[in-house]
Amino acid sequence: MLKPFSFRDDPEVPRFADGAPLAVMDADCAICSWGARMIHRLDRSGTVRICPIQTPLGAALLKHYGLEPTDPSSWLFIDKGIAHQDFEAVVYAARRFGGWGRLATVLLILPRPMRDWLYQRLARNRYAIFGRADMCAIPDPSFQRRLLR
Repeated sequence: MLKPFSFRDDPEVPRFADGAPLAVMDADCAICSWGARMIHRLDRSGTVRICPIQTPLGAALLKHYGLEPTDPSSWLFIDKGIAHQDFEAVVYAARRFGGWGRLATVLLILPRPMRDWLYQRLARNRYAIFGRADMCAIPDPSFQRRLLR
């Protein structure tokens, strides 16, 4: 595991305000767009930022954590400089948001290898199963302020 805020030492990662949590996700994926809307709805603090992987920052963060930005099969939730990915990121974020978000902890019923397998299958087939959507086109101005481009 990488040390917290390790991306600060990576010259390939553009500098950004990293004091708030950041979700790095595919802006073209319908399920990711839904997830971004859920973050916007559940994050009562209004601090969580969302970074599309299609941006230089998003691609650099994926690379930094050993993920492929041109064929993303993962998303990241970075909080306090620590990156969580896949279903672990979903559960971590859900616990952080509280309320209805805690329902995602039901995923912990599945053993981790099964969760990882299931996540990979869903991620690899996300466009076929859920379709495409443009997260960056969501017209809500308060949502748009969360986006790092």
